[in-house]
Amino acid sequence: ADTACKNRPLDLLFIVDSSRSVRPEEFEKVKLFLSEMIDTLDVGERTTRVAVVNYASTVRVEFPLRTHFDKASLKEAVSHIAPLSTGTMTGLAIQTAMEEVFTEEMGARPATFSIPRVAIVVTDGRPQDQAQGVAASARTAGIEIYAVGVGRADVQSLRMMASEPLDEHVFYVETYGVIEKLTSRFRETFCAVSVCALGSHGCQQLCVSDGASHLCDCHEGYTLNPDKRTCSAVDLCASGRHECDQICVSNNRSYVCDCYEGYTLNPDKKTCSAMDMCAPGRHDCAQVCLSNDGSYSCGCYEGYTLNPDKKTCS
Repeated sequence: ADTACKNRPLDLLFIVDSSRSVRPEEFEKVKLFLSEMIDTLDVGERTTRVAVVNYASTVRVEFPLRTHFDKASLKEAVSHIAPLSTGTMTGLAIQTAMEEVFTEEMGARPATFSIPRVAIVVTDGRPQDQAQGVAASARTAGIEIYAVGVGRADVQSLRMMASEPLDEHVFYVETYGVIEKLTSRFRETFCAVSVCALGSHGCQQLCVSDGASHLCDCHEGYTLNPDKRTCSAVDLCASGRHECDQICVSNNRSYVCDCYEGYTLNPDKKTCSAMDMCAPGRHDCAQVCLSNDGSYSCGCYEGYTLNPDKKTCS
């Protein structure tokens, strides 16, 4: 299942509460949770990008989505995060996420890529600002919010922040000591079981995951047959598929160009130029050779007449 179940590509942000109520040893547990989460993700520039925002009464973007594209550097960066202490300005943290993290300049993929923007808020308190309204704006902007409450966290506040359906977006644990238990929950949530990885797709050449489904495709030089599974070699010499000036010759899923008799292939390997057929050694005229657009005809000096063989003179 590990190889078949990779998380779908995400722009993923952790918003982590490090207010005074989170003791230093508890904050280390949060950092361990982040590291274990990173281990479950398919991290990469083209797959899942990860950012972290740290907040208390102030907010600090620890690193944006554009900075780390491998698990080792992400976990190293997480290990250096220090708590900020006072206050619980959750709304300010979500506002910062919208303005400073989920932007293309800071590494979020364009909306046209259809890559989900996901924020996981981890807190043990009640927001001291208007988090509900800011969270609603974030959700309207297309950010999916998961709320993780620990210990003294106000569950009602979590529910007001999180995306619908709430039973899939609100999590609660009694202590930071058991927060890593949520890792498997998130792994299942973000997991896209890939039919392509399972090998049960039935595609002859290429399998392309498409959410929970899949599509078959073919290597270059092949085209997908009407059965949508098998592939046939494309005749690249068919009309309109090649750039040859005169003759197209199919050649193992590709093609080469050639020229009619009396023409020679130019250095661009596509176009042809007429040969001078009257150059020495190219013709068999006894006396006079007359060039004629890639061909030639024979003639005779004055006082001679061309024989029926069209070559010799009498």
